[in-house]
Amino acid sequence: MRAVFGLVLIVGVALAGGAVYLAQDYIAQTQAQLEREKKAAQDAMANATNIATVDVFVSNRPLKYGERLVQEDVRLVKWPEDALPEGTFQELATLFPEDAKGDRYILRAMEKNEALLEVKVTKPGESAGLTSRLQKGMRAFAIRVDVASGVSGFLRPGDNVDVYWTGSVSGALAGEGGEITRLIQTNVELIAVDQTAGSDLTGASIARTVTVAATPEQIASLAQAQNTGRMSLALVGVQDETVASAIEVDQRKLLGIKEAAPVEAKVEERKCYTNIRRGAEIVQSQIPCTN
Repeated sequence: MRAVFGLVLIVGVALAGGAVYLAQDYIAQTQAQLEREKKAAQDAMANATNIATVDVFVSNRPLKYGERLVQEDVRLVKWPEDALPEGTFQELATLFPEDAKGDRYILRAMEKNEALLEVKVTKPGESAGLTSRLQKGMRAFAIRVDVASGVSGFLRPGDNVDVYWTGSVSGALAGEGGEITRLIQTNVELIAVDQTAGSDLTGASIARTVTVAATPEQIASLAQAQNTGRMSLALVGVQDETVASAIEVDQRKLLGIKEAAPVEAKVEERKCYTNIRRGAEIVQSQIPCTN
């Protein structure tokens, strides 16, 4: 009996020792993992502290097109130097010069905490009108539209459109097709809808005119088209990079009517005759034709 008790005691002590060993090993692994995570966090903080930053002016509130920019609308923030956008303002004297001859105005709508860029604000004293949105060599031209030709009022400044012309042509160009519809300009930029040049319009707005930015040659085509027929606009998708080819549709093409092949005229056989006198009688006789 004592031998059995001693054996049970030895087994119990051995199991307890094994459990203690396993617990100590688990605790040691857990502590090592915590130490590694702590060191990684410290390294990340050290790296973040070492990132080079610069002071950049950002907007304090949402800013809309045409608003006057004042000092209360901006503030300085730390910006990573290696991710600095081009055209930022880093000094107050640059953004609001003391010798400025006027105020700055917003050219593009900005959200709160968005960096102020030179392309988003006017120069001191410069108007925020259409002239500030025209690139070198471009001109502004107004096109009359309605609910149908103006894409149901969903056009916005900054959109691109294709311009189609529908009308009749006279003379040899007319043929037998009646009116034709032709794509005359592609990817033309809208810079204003009615008297609104900002891109922060909400909802559909039925416009009477839209203003586009185009070259003088394009404007000549648009003016001719507007005075000789009807113009319609087709909205181009934001990510659409395709280049539309020459497109023309007349009534025959619209209805799928193919032009009939010309019927070959039947050429009658040429016959030649001569008169032969036989006594008092004259007889007509066929002979081979010669040139």
